[in-house]
Amino acid sequence: MSGTYPTTPEFQAINIKSRHQNVFSETISGRTQVRTVGGQRWEFTARYNPMTRAEFQPVYAFAISQQGRLGSFTIVPPVVSDTTGSATGTLAANGAHSVGDSTITIDGISGDIKAGDFVKFAGHDKVYMLVADRDGAGTMTIEPALVASVADNETIAYNNVAFTMRLNNDIQEFAISSNEYYEYELDMIEVL
Repeated sequence: MSGTYPTTPEFQAINIKSRHQNVFSETISGRTQVRTVGGQRWEFTARYNPMTRAEFQPVYAFAISQQGRLGSFTIVPPVVSDTTGSATGTLAANGAHSVGDSTITIDGISGDIKAGDFVKFAGHDKVYMLVADRDGAGTMTIEPALVASVADNETIAYNNVAFTMRLNNDIQEFAISSNEYYEYELDMIEVL
């Protein structure tokens, strides 16, 4: 891993994508077949407001230090990395769960976490999303299904959820406007 993504300057916008790996075919008559080949990853496009050279240089230097798609890093995206619910406490798995499980028994919190919130298990690099609201202890439903097993009492982050990412391509470019402001956006994809 090659560090933590710089938090300043903060990007102006983030485009978040969920990429599922499916094989799709369609006949001329319109019949379709879709099969999953497994795996889901999050992708981000981070866009910055025009920056001065002093603001831009640390961001670009970090991107260059990743050596294209070679390096990986952690990033806590603003806004979406925290629950929209009222949960407090230390969220933990109640019992062990196996690869492929999408319902996880939890305890240790009061208040709620909401559908659309991101969560991350302490022993995983993978980030998951709740697909149904959960109020307090009980069963939490996530997508995608677990890619690694979860131990009893393994903690689950629901605020400041850190994604493990890498750059999505080997070319990094920027533009300089006539008033010497730097324009930059960066594509990244989750590392599994």
